[in-house]
Amino acid sequence: MRLLVVEDEQKAGEYLQKGLTESGFVVDWANNGPEGLHAATTSHYDLIVLDVMLPGMDGWQIVTELRKTVDTPVLFLTARDALNDRIKGLELGADDYLVKPFAFAELLVRIRTLLRRGPIKEPELFQIADLELDVPKRRVTRAGQRIDLTAKEFALLHLMSKRVGQVLSRPLIASQVWDMNFDSDTNVVDVAVRRLRAKIDDPYTLKLIHTIRSMGYVLEDRG
Repeated sequence: MRLLVVEDEQKAGEYLQKGLTESGFVVDWANNGPEGLHAATTSHYDLIVLDVMLPGMDGWQIVTELRKTVDTPVLFLTARDALNDRIKGLELGADDYLVKPFAFAELLVRIRTLLRRGPIKEPELFQIADLELDVPKRRVTRAGQRIDLTAKEFALLHLMSKRVGQVLSRPLIASQVWDMNFDSDTNVVDVAVRRLRAKIDDPYTLKLIHTIRSMGYVLEDRG
């Protein structure tokens, strides 16, 4: 099994590389963000151990870029233990989160657990009530009627379908669909949701996209 460690602290990087190598892994170590992203996207790894606070590019940015093309499991290692930081990392696509300082034995258990899971294959067909989303064909129908969506509308609906029943914040939607940091003065997310609703909800009695005040949006069948 080949692992990539992205850690800018010299002692921590050497400690992780040595310990994981002694545990039977082949370990590459990158000590800054751009180097880590380059390694992760140009070589095959079974798992990536990723620090959040890195020079050049932080862990949030790296995992956002990775998830566009790579489904390699990512374990965040960071001193930031606030709940919002943990939620942010998982929302962006990380698979686990371990706060420094940590016991090496726990890190090893978490790595082996993630490796046993293997990559998760996403479903190609989603159905919520009478709404169907066929990802490979990029086809959307409701009540058997074809609905034409723009590329961004399809990406937004796909994101909501993958997380049906989960409230998606505006910053999360902006980062996943538009690859942008959310600006509270920008209403791009609200406008996009409104346009999507006009196509998949307005003509029908049963509404599937719901606004959660001060939080975001959720796709679910409340019928």
